Amino acid sequence: MTAYDELIAYQKDTHALAQVMGRLGWDQETVMPRGGAEQRSEEMAAMESVLHARRTDPRVGDWLASAEAADEVGRANLRLIRREYDRATKVPADLAKALAKATSRAQGIWADARAGEDVAAFLPTLAEILRLRREEAAAIAGDADPYDALLQDYEPGITGAEIEALFSRMRPRLVDLRGRILSSGFDPEPLKGHFAEQVQLALSTEIAQVFGYNFSHGRIDKAVHPFSSGSGQDVRITTRVDESEPFGCLYSTIHEVGHACYELHVDDAYFLTALGGGVSMGVHESQSRSYENQMGRSRAFTGWLFGRMRDAFGDLNLKDADAFHAAVNRVRSGYIRTEADEVHYNLHILLRFDLERALIRGDLQVADLELAWNDRFEADFGVAVDKPSHGMLQDVHWSVGLFGYFPTYTLGNVYAGCLFNALRADMPDVDAQMAVGNLRGATGWMKDNLQTHGGLYEPRDVVERAARAPVSEAPLLDYLDAKFGAIYGL
Repeated sequence: MTAYDELIAYQKDTHALAQVMGRLGWDQETVMPRGGAEQRSEEMAAMESVLHARRTDPRVGDWLASAEAADEVGRANLRLIRREYDRATKVPADLAKALAKATSRAQGIWADARAGEDVAAFLPTLAEILRLRREEAAAIAGDADPYDALLQDYEPGITGAEIEALFSRMRPRLVDLRGRILSSGFDPEPLKGHFAEQVQLALSTEIAQVFGYNFSHGRIDKAVHPFSSGSGQDVRITTRVDESEPFGCLYSTIHEVGHACYELHVDDAYFLTALGGGVSMGVHESQSRSYENQMGRSRAFTGWLFGRMRDAFGDLNLKDADAFHAAVNRVRSGYIRTEADEVHYNLHILLRFDLERALIRGDLQVADLELAWNDRFEADFGVAVDKPSHGMLQDVHWSVGLFGYFPTYTLGNVYAGCLFNALRADMPDVDAQMAVGNLRGATGWMKDNLQTHGGLYEPRDVVERAARAPVSEAPLLDYLDAKFGAIYGL
């Protein structure tokens, strides 16, 4: 075997073990008994120790020094393995283990604090995780910006300064659109009624299949915070249910199906290699957000969904498909990011980006986070936070150490705007297809033009190849102006 062959064989075992650890995380969020949290934190720490040892094994460095790539796939594999090796060797093994243990334990503490509306119960845990992540960031970054070092875990190649500039360009148009909508004098009637849990779950299963989710390689479970888990041949999703508000279940499912289909559609030749999953969280979000919004919240698809909702739940309080479409896309200053309309969603992300960047830099202390959150939210959304679960306790991300993750949601929206422009150019009849519940053309375009490539190209490159244009926020903002201008008569 060549050095390259030996390296790839070794990496496949490492990736297989990482999938096992991921399955432990899925189990913890879905079916693990609450009393198992302490043991699970020990198990996760042990798995992280094994993985860290493999990722920093000196043989990896020797193979990288000797390996020669025969083609584009080989070069991409070496590029990604080298990136992971360089990062892993900068992080002490004890620190990696401590982070895995702390973040595993923290999930239950956060969930209990959220349920009890008790910020004080969570702050010591958050402070410990932040301390560990700062230590990790400093080890990786050296003299560079520690937040930039953390960003590379989720969106390789981007910097906080680039994100700040992008968000600064987006904010004026988002705020202007929000103002015009809220002063339009039109407020769509919301969907009201009782929507039984089992009927919601049955409909969400049907819709998952409409969007191309393959249940022979996946499943849907419930979780406090919906997520997708896995890659290759086993990719699972979760959703949530509120019997007074079915859109949360249906659109959480569509969102997670976007993530899952990306993983399931990566070229089989890349299975259990560095190329065998989504290339970044921003590109991942481009799939989940385009499935959820450009497809799932379109007038074409909601017209079909209106019929299926009436079949499933009987007569609705909304008179026709136009009223249903307006209800699905109703703009309001809600507290919850995952329930936010497309206009407000990115304002939620801008808030989180600024706060977590300040936390990592040490410009904001954990003790002051709740006040900073509440002040910023009232300034941006015009309403005061009424309880912690509607404020800083609503998201799971910081409890599991995902500092640097939040901005990828808006990056995903920007990428989705670019991609859907190209999809519409290639498929002029896409609305006619979606209007009869046929998503095969739209999701097939995403599969063929982006998902199949996995990690072969860098994040921006894979989007620009598919979109056939440079990445820009303009397509997203133009789409929002057109869509909500039509709904609100602007």
